[in-house]
Amino acid sequence: MRIVVTGGAGFIGSHVVDAYIARGHQVFVIDDLSTGDRRNVNPRAVFHRRDILDPALPGLLAEISPGVINHHAAQMDVRRSVADPELDARINILGLIHLLEGCKGLGVKKVIYASSGGAVYGEQETHPAPEEHPRRPWSPYGVSKLSGEYYLGYYQAAFGIPSVSLRYANVYGPRQRSDGEAGVVAIFIGHLLAGRPPTINGDGRQTRDYVYVGDVVAANVLALESSYSGALNIGTGRETDVIALLASLQDKAGSRVSAIHGPAKPGEQRRSSLDASRARAELGWSPRTSLEEGLEKTIAYYRQGRIG
Repeated sequence: MRIVVTGGAGFIGSHVVDAYIARGHQVFVIDDLSTGDRRNVNPRAVFHRRDILDPALPGLLAEISPGVINHHAAQMDVRRSVADPELDARINILGLIHLLEGCKGLGVKKVIYASSGGAVYGEQETHPAPEEHPRRPWSPYGVSKLSGEYYLGYYQAAFGIPSVSLRYANVYGPRQRSDGEAGVVAIFIGHLLAGRPPTINGDGRQTRDYVYVGDVVAANVLALESSYSGALNIGTGRETDVIALLASLQDKAGSRVSAIHGPAKPGEQRRSSLDASRARAELGWSPRTSLEEGLEKTIAYYRQGRIG
């Protein structure tokens, strides 16, 4: 199958590309390298350096004629979305619309969309949250990701472009940047291995559901063959607070560097965890990697000098 992966030079997208290629698919990567790394791109993929809003994108899609589009290109930084919601909306909402407009008439069988369970639900009433949980995003990033899901539903109803939205928990693992838009796992590891004190924002008791990138990739593979349309949570259902996460990383990294505390981040909720029962039922997916095992794999990767 011919598959386009937008954001295929990035953290999650590049792993998805590897998995698709390993299964015999022909993969085309579209990435502007604003946050991705060309070195992450599988050499067997066809690479196009393009912005998701490039006016030439529809023509490129017509030339490729993909069966599936896997959309990981995004503005992913919650703090940046708060500081510049217009930028966030331009990339995450207008970029998706531009992509979907380019899909019209091409016979695309499915769009697999990287959404965010942690961002679209906001402060949760139940833990872990099922897909039916009220969506009350606390940040422009969450608003844009949820808007993307609604636009996908519209394009499916109006133009027959099927889609599935994978609402990720907090994804971590190899290739995640330890600066900029990175998640807390990569940031903490980068600081610990460099001997710098990591910063805990707020009191450190905020919880997140940490899911290993390899498990997230498995969901993207299973979604290829599934006929399910709609949203699916991709998470472990387990909450870990930031203080406990850092303690585990310090132990595994053999680091005695102490943390410092900074102000809480605007736009971030207190607790987050996802119920993935529907993904198990519809895709046959469940997380296979424990947090302890995943952290060990991730630290081993960064010890090879792949930081930042």
